[in-house]
Amino acid sequence: MRYDSPLVVEEIHVGVILDMKSREGRIVLSCISAAVSDFYQLHNHYSTRVVLHSRDSKGEPLHALSAALNLLNDIKVEAIIGAQTSMEAHLLADLGEAAKVPVMSLSEPSPSPLNDNKYPFRIGIIPDQTSLAMAISAIFDIFKWKDVTLVYDENTDYGKNIIPAVVNSFQETNVCIAHTSSIAASSTNEQIIEELHKLMELKSKVFVVHISHLLVPRLFLNAKKLGMMSEGYVWILTSSSMNFLHSMNSNVIESMEGVLGLKSHIPASTGLQNLTSRLRRKFYMEYPNMEVTELSPYGIWAYDATWVLAEAVERTRSKNSTKSFSKHGVVLLKEILQTGFKGLSGEVQYPDGKLTSGGFEIVNVVGKEERTVGFWPCKEEKTTKESCMPLNNRRNLLFTDNLETINWPGGSKRQLSSEIKLRIGVPVKVGFKELVGVEHDLQTNRTYVTGFSIDVFETAIKALPYKVHYEFFPFENANGVMAGAYNDLVYQVYLKNYDAVVGDTTITSNRSQYVDFTIPYTDLGVGMLVPNEEDNMWIFLKPLSTGLWITSAGFFILTGFIVWLIERPVNVEFQGTRWQQIGTIFWFSFSTLVFAHRERLLNNLAKFVVIIWVFVVLILTSSYTATLASMMTVKQIQLNSRGSYIGYQSGSLGVIMNLNFKGIKPYRSVEEYADALSKGSKHGGVSAIIDEVPYINIFLAKYSADYSMIKTKSTTNGFAFVFHKGSKLVHDVSRQIEHMREEGKLIEMEKTWSLRKTTLMSEEATTTDPSTLDLYSFRGLFLVTGISSAFALFLFLIFSTTFRYLIRKQLQLIGRQLQRLRMYSCPI
Repeated sequence: MRYDSPLVVEEIHVGVILDMKSREGRIVLSCISAAVSDFYQLHNHYSTRVVLHSRDSKGEPLHALSAALNLLNDIKVEAIIGAQTSMEAHLLADLGEAAKVPVMSLSEPSPSPLNDNKYPFRIGIIPDQTSLAMAISAIFDIFKWKDVTLVYDENTDYGKNIIPAVVNSFQETNVCIAHTSSIAASSTNEQIIEELHKLMELKSKVFVVHISHLLVPRLFLNAKKLGMMSEGYVWILTSSSMNFLHSMNSNVIESMEGVLGLKSHIPASTGLQNLTSRLRRKFYMEYPNMEVTELSPYGIWAYDATWVLAEAVERTRSKNSTKSFSKHGVVLLKEILQTGFKGLSGEVQYPDGKLTSGGFEIVNVVGKEERTVGFWPCKEEKTTKESCMPLNNRRNLLFTDNLETINWPGGSKRQLSSEIKLRIGVPVKVGFKELVGVEHDLQTNRTYVTGFSIDVFETAIKALPYKVHYEFFPFENANGVMAGAYNDLVYQVYLKNYDAVVGDTTITSNRSQYVDFTIPYTDLGVGMLVPNEEDNMWIFLKPLSTGLWITSAGFFILTGFIVWLIERPVNVEFQGTRWQQIGTIFWFSFSTLVFAHRERLLNNLAKFVVIIWVFVVLILTSSYTATLASMMTVKQIQLNSRGSYIGYQSGSLGVIMNLNFKGIKPYRSVEEYADALSKGSKHGGVSAIIDEVPYINIFLAKYSADYSMIKTKSTTNGFAFVFHKGSKLVHDVSRQIEHMREEGKLIEMEKTWSLRKTTLMSEEATTTDPSTLDLYSFRGLFLVTGISSAFALFLFLIFSTTFRYLIRKQLQLIGRQLQRLRMYSCPI
């Protein structure tokens, strides 16, 4: 290469590894060569010159690796441009890391959580797949599509690299990938047609196609033959194929009529037009059979990357002329990452080793050409709203008025409807119609479905950002009776006889194996209905067992006696006649029950005994009060005693079977519950009803004065709506249920259908099952007070002088009496 500059320049060797036999490889190489020529024509005063050394990868990763080793070992290149495939990108990135040589890559390594840190010497000179996935998701946001079929090339980088990014982007916007279809580039027409037949049977008619541009002609020519390019279908083609639309035959483009595509946005400029004209003449002379109407984005990105490299090389040599060769790569990499300018593709910069995306054109194939209908991100001149949004703020990137009119397949200008149609099964029940009630009007021959569950479902559906049409189908037999159990109804969704089930359907682990549930919209768990306790004049004795009553009374007297014994020698309030002292013992001990003792204690040992005893009395009285309050609200029943029966709702046997009760009876309605409870087990009824909390709330809304609920453990997960596995409606409806709960709408609906008498009814009527307190529960307290009293009495006996004097006086008195008796008994 010859230069006209009189300066002595330093040559910097750069390797270029491309598939020289491919159309794209030839275009990219020509663009790189043109970039070097144009750069130094403008900067002929620079002291460095990039010298290119091209090698043919022949489309094989190992050939690319071999070429890279040759360039590094023999030519001593300081940078490499190339890597057209993902595998080549992996190999060259590893090699560049080992040699500390920047590799400017035209492809991305396969997605990996480690990629960002694993290849610091790799510089992506094309936009990464994340921006493409975000642009696709933005289009779905515009048209409110919620289902998509993804068609990709399974054997090439085009298909593999984008899948994780697309899946993540769709998950964030709650778009369901209903089906994935992989078509290999080596597939025959028969195999492609077979795969298209499968796609025709799917409900989703929105297809995102991400395949090699070499496979596009056969796919769409066959799709047109099968009638899949007609009204009702939507085809979205990614930039991996749309960028090469200009190189396809006119009959192929005609078969793609109505396709919506994403094309890398390259702004029109005089420089781009001049470059295209020059290379068109070059290809005409060198490759007469290869017509180039316009440059591909890959060639333009390579052109701009070469300018960045040449500028970085000059900065590296001018700033670090004394650096060793081993450090040149590190410095050169730093300069490349910091260099930025306005190139043919727009603003060119590589922060974090990746090209900042210039966005995409949204194009529509009409006739034999493409027509730009919008931009991503939105362009200033296309909208009156906020101008271009940041790339990470995808939800506001596009608006419907950003896009021009689109011609869809079949020539229709009407957008494909995103409406969803559902066949919904509902249970037919005799009782508890507040939840789900099905009534058939014989005069009009119409079926009306009402109830709390129906209202919640319809409110959630109306709040969705897309339309859902639904029709209710009662699940019953010819006699108008529920056809089978709830498990059978739920299983109909798995069999695809219904699209959903709306009603009082309990979430269970077994059912979740076949269908998906929304979050529950009712209370969780099961409860027990019992009649309120009848008036009992002796109910105040029930909180404590007989043994506990006797033990408590004994300790009252014992404590009073010990205090009297310790205080009597020094305290006049504990002295007096014999009957006065006995009265003081009982008065003082029992007055501690209400903390009303007024006698002043003088001995510290007596005070110690009373302090411990008052603590015991406090625990006893608190426990007694709490238990008595519970017993005056809820009747204590012995469910396992002989002759007691438990009722349950017919059709919900599984709920009570999990609780291991014996003697059970089925009932179907609120009225039957009340009748059975009023009779009791001894008169043909039941002692209690076990059912899920929502049913009990309905019962208590009518009979709260006579019955109460004892809440037990949460053995069920509440009621929810049922959908197919993977249905996007599960997430959307669940989110609306959350909003309704936060805004208080669920409580208001419960009041409307009398599921609750008041918002606090359930909490007020719910309590734990009270039981009589026995001595075993308080044995520790009595042990503490007994030991304390004995210890105080022991110390008193040892250290009390007055007590020893009284004992000695008593002993002397007893001795005199005994001597007198002996004198009387001796003979004269």
